[in-house]
Amino acid sequence: MSILESKVLLKKERQLQIIHQINLHNKILSSDLSLILNVSEDTIRRDLNELASENKIVKVHGGALSKSYNVSATQADTYAYDQKKVIATKMIKLIKDGMTILTSGGTTMRAIANQLPNNLHVTFFTVSPLISLELAEHPNVEVIFLGGKISNISKISVGGEVVSKINDIKADLCVLGINGFDPEGISDSDYEVVQVKKAMIKSSRQVVATTISEKLNSDLRLRVCTLNEIDYLITELSPSHELLKPYHDLVKYIL
Repeated sequence: MSILESKVLLKKERQLQIIHQINLHNKILSSDLSLILNVSEDTIRRDLNELASENKIVKVHGGALSKSYNVSATQADTYAYDQKKVIATKMIKLIKDGMTILTSGGTTMRAIANQLPNNLHVTFFTVSPLISLELAEHPNVEVIFLGGKISNISKISVGGEVVSKINDIKADLCVLGINGFDPEGISDSDYEVVQVKKAMIKSSRQVVATTISEKLNSDLRLRVCTLNEIDYLITELSPSHELLKPYHDLVKYIL
């Protein structure tokens, strides 16, 4: 193999890893990709520009988004859709008529919104414009979008105004989309998103963490909460699965 062929192969492998990280977390910062792949941010920026031009990702300032973050995204655009559908089925069993529910964004929450029964009468407060549109399709669901500054990387409302609105809510359930989850707690890479999620947890009677199992045992740079603040952990796995054993003493319920 020539040096040129070797460089092309390395580039392709790196870009496949970039796509995987973006699909896994839905969003990622260029600086985090640089650390994960041990290459310069200039290299990452060039890769992201190239992948965006090929319509494989969505490039934004400071990082990139999965194509599933687009309002017109299909099931085929959603990473691990079948697993997220299983999570949604489990999550919906916790929702009862008359509940008030706080939600973040993400493709798992989108799968939950898509599967809500039409006869369910609940109120959703959400910081995600995309999720609010999905929920508004249900005839008996009241949807309140907590608007404010929209983060270009996470596509949810962030900032002091949004946190203040959340602080005034007393929710029955908080449904959190997860980026990092390990025995130390839930983590994220976006400071403003972390502040919103912290407020959501404090304003809710019970907290549900939803995540595909591939994100278990991953740790990002900023802590959202410890696991004793979580009531339910929902993955696509059976609660008795080997991968979940370390969490049984840390989370009240695993579904």
